[in-house]
Amino acid sequence: MQAILMTAGVLAIAIGLVHSVFGEVLIFRHLRKDGFVPSMGAAPLRARHIGILWATWHLATVFGWAFAGAILRLAVAPDAAPGAVIMSAAVFANLAGALLVLVGTRGRHPGWIALSAVAALVWFGAKAP
Repeated sequence: MQAILMTAGVLAIAIGLVHSVFGEVLIFRHLRKDGFVPSMGAAPLRARHIGILWATWHLATVFGWAFAGAILRLAVAPDAAPGAVIMSAAVFANLAGALLVLVGTRGRHPGWIALSAVAALVWFGAKAP
């Protein structure tokens, strides 16, 4: 096991957690009435913009966690095929991102389709000979 990579991976997870928690506490709680996804407009943004802003905020965390997962995998198994590790992280990040955008915008923003397509293409590409 590589301690430096393990430390980097754990730090990346902690950074993502702090980023999402602080975003919820400092920004999004003021824009939430009664649902999971904030939906109250705040000048100059309209209510319909808040959902994609929320999803994008947390998308940064998800992508950071995907990198953290790849780093941790390489820390634990330095002989793992780096390409496979990166592709797994890309599939996870894009699928989780698609779910965030789908939920955050109730399916009205096409970003969830594009992120799902990237995840599928990477997954199929990883399986191709």
